Amino acid sequence: MLTLDLNNLQNKKNLLAFSAGVDSSALFFLLLENNIKFDIAIVDYNVRKQSKKEVTHAKTLAKQHKLFCHSIQAPQYNAHFEQKARNFRYEFFESLIQIEGYDNLLTAHQLGDQLEWLLMRLTKGAGVSELVGLEPLTQKENYTLLRPLLPYAKEELLHYLEDNAYPYFIDESNTNPKYERNKFREQFSDALLSEYKEGIQRSFDYLRVDKEILESGFETIYKEGSLRITKLENINTKVKATDLTLKTLGYLLSAAQRKEVEKENSLVLGGEWVVELQDDLLYISPYLTLPMPKKFKEACRVAKIPNKIRPYIFEKNIEPKFLISNS
Repeated sequence: MLTLDLNNLQNKKNLLAFSAGVDSSALFFLLLENNIKFDIAIVDYNVRKQSKKEVTHAKTLAKQHKLFCHSIQAPQYNAHFEQKARNFRYEFFESLIQIEGYDNLLTAHQLGDQLEWLLMRLTKGAGVSELVGLEPLTQKENYTLLRPLLPYAKEELLHYLEDNAYPYFIDESNTNPKYERNKFREQFSDALLSEYKEGIQRSFDYLRVDKEILESGFETIYKEGSLRITKLENINTKVKATDLTLKTLGYLLSAAQRKEVEKENSLVLGGEWVVELQDDLLYISPYLTLPMPKKFKEACRVAKIPNKIRPYIFEKNIEPKFLISNS
């Protein structure tokens, strides 16, 4: 029997990322069965013949259950499809969250997705936090990202749909070997889950506890716009603090960039983000270059604000002395 943790869903405005596939269809009907109010959002990438039918199905399903269905067609991507499609998808969801005032974004990631992520990161070199990857709850800037189905394997979700005669679509691209995730699913994760599902599930529970302990060596003490100031209890947590902070801001560090962060105390990543270490304080902000008055620069010097951070706080009219009082 499938159950949902309703603590963060009740009396909230929820948006479900819907694809009409097995996972999101199972979550759709579980939410209905638990009397959770929600709307759905679906993206048509226009790369499969049945995608139009899926969007039509989503709209019909929403109308049938008195929900609202948001839909959009993505542009055509000639390269790096997975990354660009993901970026487009989340930009769409986050625009809806901002416009409509949703509290939660729900995605239908399940145990197989989590295992595939671990295996892919394992082959590239990753620490505990990166291996865990997907969390049941992630607090974003303006909303909470929830993944209620992480404890369940796809096979359980499929049985649930079939036992209740609920409709769903099979996305044929999920078996296309040109996508890296599909290779890991076909060659490793499906076989492992079919035999060791309970042990794998317990391992992820243990890993999340370990991750929490590892990440207890730093604390974000100031947020304003895209500026973050984090206090490090141990200098060895600098890379981890940088990585996690940038993830919340929508930027993923590469392995090479992690090495840069480890070696340098002042750098610009990808021409987009500034990372500066000042004593035990880690400053992260967007990278800007603009003229600043002498009086402002002096105030920053007195407040020990790192040079590369200053243009952003100047643009955002943040008083340097205010940062002293908060740090």
